[in-house]
Amino acid sequence: MSHSQEFYTKGKYKIIYGMRNEFTICYNETKPIVNNYWQSVNPMMKTLPIFLLQLSVVIAIGRVFMIVLRPLRQPRFLSQLLAGVLLGPGALGISGRVANDLTPFEGSMFLETMANLGVTFYMFLVGLEMDLTPIQKMGKTALSVAISGMLLPLAAGVGLHSMALQRQTVRAPEMGAYFWSIALTLTSFPDLARMLSDLKLMYTDLGKTALTAAVVNDLSCWCLLVVAVSLINGEKELYVAIPVLVGMTIFWFSLRPLIRKILRYISATSKEATTSDKHIYFILSLVFLSGFVTELCGAHSIFGAFMFGLMIPGGELGTTIMDKVEEFVVGILLPPIFLITGTRTNIQYIFADYSVGLVIAVVLLASSAKIISALLVCLYLKCPVRDSLALGVLMNTKGVLALIILNEGRNMKGFDQQTFSWIVVAIAFMTAIIGPIVSYTHKSERHLKYMDRHLEKCKTEAPIRILACVHSTRNLSAMITLLEISNATRKSPITVFAVHLVELAGRASAMLIFHDKDKTADTGHTCSREKAEAEQIVSAFESFEDNNHGATVKPLTAVSPYATMHEDVNHFALDKIANIILIPFHRRSDPVGGWTEENVQHKLVNQNLLATSPCSIGLLVDRGLTSFAESQEGTQQECRIAMLFVEGTDDREALAYAWRMAGTPSVTLSVIRFVPGKDGSEFMENSGDKEEEPDIFTAMFERETQKQLDDDYINQFRFKTMHDQSIAYVEIQVNSGDQIVSAISSEFYDFDLYVVGRGHGSASQLTAGLSTWSEFPELGVMGETLISMNLETPASVLVVQQSHPVSSGSKKFTSNSTKDVFGNKGVSAFVNHRKSVDGF
Repeated sequence: MSHSQEFYTKGKYKIIYGMRNEFTICYNETKPIVNNYWQSVNPMMKTLPIFLLQLSVVIAIGRVFMIVLRPLRQPRFLSQLLAGVLLGPGALGISGRVANDLTPFEGSMFLETMANLGVTFYMFLVGLEMDLTPIQKMGKTALSVAISGMLLPLAAGVGLHSMALQRQTVRAPEMGAYFWSIALTLTSFPDLARMLSDLKLMYTDLGKTALTAAVVNDLSCWCLLVVAVSLINGEKELYVAIPVLVGMTIFWFSLRPLIRKILRYISATSKEATTSDKHIYFILSLVFLSGFVTELCGAHSIFGAFMFGLMIPGGELGTTIMDKVEEFVVGILLPPIFLITGTRTNIQYIFADYSVGLVIAVVLLASSAKIISALLVCLYLKCPVRDSLALGVLMNTKGVLALIILNEGRNMKGFDQQTFSWIVVAIAFMTAIIGPIVSYTHKSERHLKYMDRHLEKCKTEAPIRILACVHSTRNLSAMITLLEISNATRKSPITVFAVHLVELAGRASAMLIFHDKDKTADTGHTCSREKAEAEQIVSAFESFEDNNHGATVKPLTAVSPYATMHEDVNHFALDKIANIILIPFHRRSDPVGGWTEENVQHKLVNQNLLATSPCSIGLLVDRGLTSFAESQEGTQQECRIAMLFVEGTDDREALAYAWRMAGTPSVTLSVIRFVPGKDGSEFMENSGDKEEEPDIFTAMFERETQKQLDDDYINQFRFKTMHDQSIAYVEIQVNSGDQIVSAISSEFYDFDLYVVGRGHGSASQLTAGLSTWSEFPELGVMGETLISMNLETPASVLVVQQSHPVSSGSKKFTSNSTKDVFGNKGVSAFVNHRKSVDGF
């Protein structure tokens, strides 16, 4: 029995080590007798116990690296690669105990076999996860980045490999240049998707461009690898390689429609609502068959598994397969490839026979080839420098696919140990710099641009961008009705990003599904029920767009865990420069005016969005908002909106949105401003006396600042709407929260929609007594008061909160202090309807 190995000593056999020489090692299988009570054969002389020990150790060390590197934003791949290298001959492998017991020569054959099995199933999952639809809608930037990202790295790979060969006394095979070039050209699609998800860039234009270009790079690299392997196996004779390529092509085009028909038949005849385990086992058995067929064609089994994964149609089946086997494949079957890579990497001799400068130059040039290519193309297309650098770094994501290519080249003797170690170090360096660089170029300071995108700052006719979120079709009608009364006209257009929020379960990374109006979107990561619901939601929003010529709708489905769903929504809002995010309340009203059971997960998402949103946010409590929007005998029922104004930035933002809605022909708006009465004014003035001396002047300044801002905005609103017959303005003197409730119950109870400010970060004396207890703090004092009141006709409520961009993630809002009060002494109460108003 013989096999090739890099460097090991086993028992009494002496193996002479050579830097670039290949050795054939023969060994006798021995079964020494040991004196114990369990068995007569030492278990460490068997391959299976050795493999189990290897697997346990590499997984454990990988987990330790993951814990250490997680704060540095490093991916799982780097931790596993470092674990393998640590166990190699350049680190712990120097120890005879590790070399003899953990990585002995006798266990290498079984380890390589299990590694091949792991990468075969991994490539099946890569093909299953890869979405080819973005190629059909590829933009100019993505196509240019993809092409340049192949040409320059291919040339760099050949050049760097030639540079390495010039200094070698014994030349390595020139075919190593093939594998160097392909490894440098590759952009690992699955690793890039997970990286973008971790960095919360999946939904951005940068993320979409990177993923689209990565799909093209991946497919091109696999085609090049098939050609390279076929040529090498055919001894560089095309008449041997061409039949291999033809056989692979026939395998793809003949089996793809057949597989799809079989899967559709299974789905149609199955009595179960979901994909059963027997269907999963059947498909997994076909992975072995696909690998066997490509091995017969003269290529590696990974090609067949990858192609078979691409054949599986999107839908419930793909999701179920990923949920059931992904973690097992990535966590258990894949680590052997990292240990194989580590045993072939000897960082101790990385500078042997070479100058340190030359080795560093090769590593740096190999790491920067793809970055430079993407950067130059993006700058030529006049893209921002920050985005260009980030895109170049992201396109340099290698991952497991690069290791598969390098090990395939090592198996074919395309590398010696030293050049193999160089490229492994380069891949580790490429991976390590991605997270810090992208985090630096796209850090959270971008949210400062929202200071000028508040609705309060915008003109009522200005175009606005709305991010409308729905969890299910139950939220759909009210959300669309709210958009319909948001005054979308050609003079004041709105752009709606309609986001269907879907829980991510059993997957490693979040994803975004864009829906093309002319084509059926690939919702391959949702089950049949969720797919039907997504299609219904998309159809409803598209109907809204068709009926409103001033609205542009861009529907999409966001698949994300509830715990981090708010981060994905926030990053998407940042990328699309949204003015406001609209979200539904986590509870729904029942026909008798009560409430259904609450959805705790949706409540968590709402609370996180309210705490972290980079732009203004509106929380919609639906209590029958859709009834007035229906046409009856050619007429449209009037929508009556009441805006309750107390004080503060949130109330001004709510008034700005209500003001915009008043431009809709079927809408009438009543603005009710609660001001302190005579007694209330004196009490509010004296309330500051209880404060500590250093805080008195600060509190007084904040009160006066807020009061002045409120007065200015109210005066602007009254002046510009004085002749609008659909708008009424009312001022009511109150001294407590009870008087506010009494005023609403007696005079302002017959409305379809109330618009209020959340009042977060402030505690007004006008609402004293209303906030002693709170069941739904996300609604604010006024919002919670409205939904708890027993009105004759329960009305829907829109609670608006204005964002407060601050640096360093601080949550201290100086402009909305908890000490803010109105302090408007001497204001007389009056009712001022627009029908009788000539001016101020």
